[in-house]
Amino acid sequence: MDKYSYIANAHGNYIEELYQSYKNDPESVDQSWQKFFEGFEFSQKDYNGAGASGDSPKVSSKETQVRNLIHAYRMRGHLKSKTNPVRDRRPHDARIGLEDFGLTESDLKESFSVGEDLGIGKSSLKDIIDLLNKVYIGSIGFEYMHIRDPKIVDWFIDKAEKPKGNYQPSKDEKKQILSKLNEAVIFENFLHTKFLGQKRFSLEGGENTIAFLDKVINRSSELGTKEVVIGMAHRGRLNVLANIMGKTYEQIFSEFEGNSDPDLTMGDGDVKYHMGYSSHLETKAGNKMYVKLTPNPSHLEAVNSVVLGYSRAQIDDEYHGDPKTVIPILIHGDAAIAGQGIVYETTQMSLLEGYSTGGTIHFVINNQVGFTTDYDDARSSIYCTDIAKMIDAPVLHVNGDDAEAVNFAANLAVEYRQQFNKDIFIDLLCYRRHGHNESDEPKFTQPKLYNKIAKHANPREVYVKKLTERGDLDTKTIKELEKDFKSQLQDRLNEVKQKPLPYKPQKIEEEWKQLRYSKPEDFLHSPETGISKDTVKKIGEALTTIPKGFKPLKQIDKLLKERKKNFFEDEMLSWADAELLAYGSLLLDGHIVRMSGQDVKRGTFSHRHSYLFDAETNEAYCNLDHIENNQDQKFRIFNSLLSEFGVLGFEYGYAMATPNALVVWEAQFGDFANGAQVMIDQFITSAESKWQRMNGLVMLLPHGYEGQGPEHSNARPERFLQLAAEQNLIVTNITTPANLFHMFRRQTTWEFRKPLVQFAPKSLLRHPKVISPVKEFTEGSFCEIYSDSYVTNSKVKRVLLCSGKVYYDLLEKQQADKRKDVAIIRIEQLYPFPMNQIDEAMKKFKDVEICWVQEEPSNMGYWAYILRTVTSKGSIKLISRKASASPATGYMKVHKAEQEALVEKAFNLEA
Repeated sequence: MDKYSYIANAHGNYIEELYQSYKNDPESVDQSWQKFFEGFEFSQKDYNGAGASGDSPKVSSKETQVRNLIHAYRMRGHLKSKTNPVRDRRPHDARIGLEDFGLTESDLKESFSVGEDLGIGKSSLKDIIDLLNKVYIGSIGFEYMHIRDPKIVDWFIDKAEKPKGNYQPSKDEKKQILSKLNEAVIFENFLHTKFLGQKRFSLEGGENTIAFLDKVINRSSELGTKEVVIGMAHRGRLNVLANIMGKTYEQIFSEFEGNSDPDLTMGDGDVKYHMGYSSHLETKAGNKMYVKLTPNPSHLEAVNSVVLGYSRAQIDDEYHGDPKTVIPILIHGDAAIAGQGIVYETTQMSLLEGYSTGGTIHFVINNQVGFTTDYDDARSSIYCTDIAKMIDAPVLHVNGDDAEAVNFAANLAVEYRQQFNKDIFIDLLCYRRHGHNESDEPKFTQPKLYNKIAKHANPREVYVKKLTERGDLDTKTIKELEKDFKSQLQDRLNEVKQKPLPYKPQKIEEEWKQLRYSKPEDFLHSPETGISKDTVKKIGEALTTIPKGFKPLKQIDKLLKERKKNFFEDEMLSWADAELLAYGSLLLDGHIVRMSGQDVKRGTFSHRHSYLFDAETNEAYCNLDHIENNQDQKFRIFNSLLSEFGVLGFEYGYAMATPNALVVWEAQFGDFANGAQVMIDQFITSAESKWQRMNGLVMLLPHGYEGQGPEHSNARPERFLQLAAEQNLIVTNITTPANLFHMFRRQTTWEFRKPLVQFAPKSLLRHPKVISPVKEFTEGSFCEIYSDSYVTNSKVKRVLLCSGKVYYDLLEKQQADKRKDVAIIRIEQLYPFPMNQIDEAMKKFKDVEICWVQEEPSNMGYWAYILRTVTSKGSIKLISRKASASPATGYMKVHKAEQEALVEKAFNLEA
């Protein structure tokens, strides 16, 4: 048998299996293989193929070898592609040479039928290799053969090979590419010479980013897109703002000049390269397109999930679930996409029911250096985009100097996204002209690389040379375009210097214009948030009714009976009843209600059971979706992937787009929010001050000491209270079902929006005293504090101030010992602190000792905040656990002893 026979060649077994599959069912293999085997069988008949017998005929060995060569180019050609504009590629054994397939130069003139697979018919091996080199060894390195959907692989083969590797755009497209490169390059050069030493995190070296975004916006508008939402790092942001978003040069120059009036500026503001922007653009085809660039901090990639959440909200709310209408674009740095865990979290979200956005276009500005770190120290993977393979996403590695290859990649990215509604990655191999910022010296760590970059023409110069050499545009026209644009920039700068622009606040998105920013007096009293008794009855009936034939688990059957008793006999509602009643009432009011987190459908502590599952069929049923016929809003509740950072950011983004929605994230345990601290610090607590962006996101953080150890006791309230200032958020620790109900409804009743952090209960979910009469849901509002109704004023010697679950431990002791000399005031809202209500409650007490009681160690919890806040009460005594490095003990016996000692001390007037 010949060394390179069908069975013995490198891919023989694979092809033999394919051939057997083809014989059994031609449709079981992709179309390219169908054509190949059709040609093979035809050649066997036509040329009396030698050895054709039985079920395992010999395939013409050279035909197979060429077919394997083509397959190798598709698989590994990217390893040899000319994608790096300033460095030699690292050596890779791509194995795409003639010798790797038993072919020689003498075979180059021979014709092969497998050329049909490339769309060029029966062709010489030389022509086949020329095409393969043009497609796969040129300015684009294609990675798509790892994809396990054959339809997508076929689509990519068609897109990459059928144009015969020809990325030539039309004449109008060439003019548009040059126009955007003119803007990008000259704008950066202008800023560099006019504002020496100022940080701007320039795009120099990666200016084809602007041409890419321009093409994506224009092409997507032709395919039905109405909005593009962009999240990016600060590098290149000013260029994107000016040359994509339409922010005027005057505004940008004015910011560089430092023109702002502190009296007109709300909040603290932020640096130029963190700010967001939005605009309505008209595309080349005359279509309207809304483009939003989200604000983001320096924390790399943190904006990713915010962009995705915002995009999903727009798809859900504005466009009735059509994913083609909104395209999220995430612009990454190469070091960041490889190094930041949030990238994995958000990529893993991409096809999940609760988080899919119809596909994200990932665009990597691959500078080949992160701060001062070379790629050899930045990742273990060959490519920074290798995470794409986790979800079978295609990757195009593009030479950042080849503007027409970038244009091709932009077209293909949009078409792929709209065709398959999946993520795609474009890796723009470019460079960074300066250091991390314009005053940094990159030669300290990369002298060889930066010697090359110093001599390297910018992308505009490279493209101009290509255009003039081909005769597409004359040198005179190109120089006039450059001169005119420079003059335009200089004129705008002169105007700003002569007459500074007044401070112009960030534009408020249309959907937020109905709201206003809060004032301190808004927090003196909460608005009325009760609902009618008829509404309670309607929701109660829905919550206690299941479809005919639905067979619940025994435990759920018992739960439904208890629910029915609570609503219609006792008229006393539990925590879960109150929570679901709040959601149902908001749904009936027309609000979106969205909730996500780990196991939220049933609840970590099996209290919520918002979805029921048939014991035999596993069919799901959501009671809140059936409150009334033709209900407009359904309950959007999703069990999340095991992620905090990514999911919390997604929900924040969702709430950013939907001011009239109730958006809730529940942590499995409160301290799991640690994993999302960047999102809490950089977005949730500071965005209104930095970016003038309100947000009504609710965080439910289970918190309370029940002996479950250090990782399941403490949601770290001290961190949130340390971050609380300027009415930036609401912090609560609620102890009654009715107050929980009013808390949720208050979120959408206020004329403004604030993030809410609720330290949610665990043991209280089933505590016999944690119930509320129905009448407390049909009237009233949120109660910031509850005074003590058990004691008489004259006998009180000590007042215990507390918050949350510890109240019930204190109450049990107070009532068991019939202590009338110790009063308990529980504070339901910690921030903004309800000082007026506390002052009013304290009026009935005279000459009393005031103590703050908390379960947490003295260096944690609320104590430091209370000391800062309750200054008018004079001396306040602390009763707590001792200061500790760990939030709680891991031993139940120790926990019980500590808790008993704490409660005893609270009632010991001598202690």
